[in-house]
Amino acid sequence: MRTDKVVHFVWFETSLDSDQFINKWEHYNRSVNSDADVTLQGSKRNNMFKYVAQHRCDSTEFQFLFTKAAKSTRSKETEIKTKQIGGYSILHKERTHEAGAGEDKVFAFLIRTDADLNFYQQLSVPNKLNIYGAYYENCAYAYILEFFVKHEYVAELVEQLKQHSTVEVGIYKECVLHAV
Repeated sequence: MRTDKVVHFVWFETSLDSDQFINKWEHYNRSVNSDADVTLQGSKRNNMFKYVAQHRCDSTEFQFLFTKAAKSTRSKETEIKTKQIGGYSILHKERTHEAGAGEDKVFAFLIRTDADLNFYQQLSVPNKLNIYGAYYENCAYAYILEFFVKHEYVAELVEQLKQHSTVEVGIYKECVLHAV
């Protein structure tokens, strides 16, 4: 199911918790179109926070501008590592809304273009799965899998993913953005 919708993924890593990070993140300049439908989710591991932003838009209207605001010379800036993962089309969609109460979102990032996507659709752990395929040639991954799973099944899902193939896996919770 290839659509004209593109989801642009941007990854961040920092020592800032979600409230601190969101304040900084909202000071970045983004295009008007990229702000229309954005989901930001975070994950914590070893005192470091990772965030993934999903910017949804039509393939013809997205112009992603991402520049840092001017630094203040009076305050020490916390480093925020940024990586544009790329734009992805929606190949398979079982979930149209974000994770609900009692659920987590698990991302699996696949590098191989020959990955067996049917395997991921038939895992024994109950879940809903969205599959994104690289829209542009310079995307960081061939596929991004977005699993919606109940808390009690997260560990089992992650274990199944890691046993099957070499994938990068992260467990994320949605961050609440401030009203603009």
